[in-house]
Amino acid sequence: MMIADDGPLATQKARFAAADPLVPAPVALPDGETLTAATPAGERVTAVVQIRHHEPGAMDLLWSAERVWQLFPFPGQTGTEGMDALLRAWRHRMDGESPGPDSACAVTWPSRDAPAIRAFLSHGMVPISVLAVRTAPPPPPPGARRGLTIRRARPEDFEEALELTGETFAYSAMVAYHGRDNAKELVAPQLKRNLGAGAPIWLAESDGVAVALADCGWIDSVPGSWAAELLPPGRWGYVNSVATRPGSRGRGIGQALMAAVHRDFHVHGATGTYLYYNPPNPLSSVFWPRQGYRPLWTFWEVQPASALR
Repeated sequence: MMIADDGPLATQKARFAAADPLVPAPVALPDGETLTAATPAGERVTAVVQIRHHEPGAMDLLWSAERVWQLFPFPGQTGTEGMDALLRAWRHRMDGESPGPDSACAVTWPSRDAPAIRAFLSHGMVPISVLAVRTAPPPPPPGARRGLTIRRARPEDFEEALELTGETFAYSAMVAYHGRDNAKELVAPQLKRNLGAGAPIWLAESDGVAVALADCGWIDSVPGSWAAELLPPGRWGYVNSVATRPGSRGRGIGQALMAAVHRDFHVHGATGTYLYYNPPNPLSSVFWPRQGYRPLWTFWEVQPASALR
């Protein structure tokens, strides 16, 4: 059911605004199962639990467990204590479930709300992913690199693009929770459609050989859209995935590729750009901040769901 009282929503807006002015204010309370708890001082806090199940072949399985228990906390201004109380109540509620191995408990929360981080860590959750944004002007064009060409990908580049996309998921499987043996099969239909539609997908070629890929798109954050729950209003460039062949890493190719992407988005009026990366990834956690990205939302998870403490 939906929470009727708008008190939790008002305090959530205040907490988000204090944590990070770029985080959009929540506009509605989610549907789902209501969970309540109290802090040691007796302050009442509320959350909503939703359960999602992804069928075989769903694209979501590239980054999600098959079954996910998602918590939407409303801890108000109770700092760490309110979040801790809600996570304890959630842990008790999960005792009645049989999640299975391909499952997760997940919370999406503003990255700069430091008091909540202590509670997440105490309950066994890890920052598996972040949504990071970049709003700076594009960097100046890099110096010409001998033999390096950056261009828009075409439909005939599908095989090379798919191979490079596979490199992304193969590496991510080592440093994030989700690894799917059929990752390339899951992503292939959408990649082929996007190439055919002329989506902003970019290739970097070294002496004619494809060595890096930036699979990008456009997202409009307008009132009532899913994007408006995560991003400030505007037209945003989306960096879906970036891959560089292992033997070509560390040579500045990725930086040159993203400089071209950022310039193109800027020329076409982007409010900014955003992407997702895994904080445990030793490459992306260094690369993306250097390109001007900073976390806006953090996706906290524990797998399997029964491991929530």
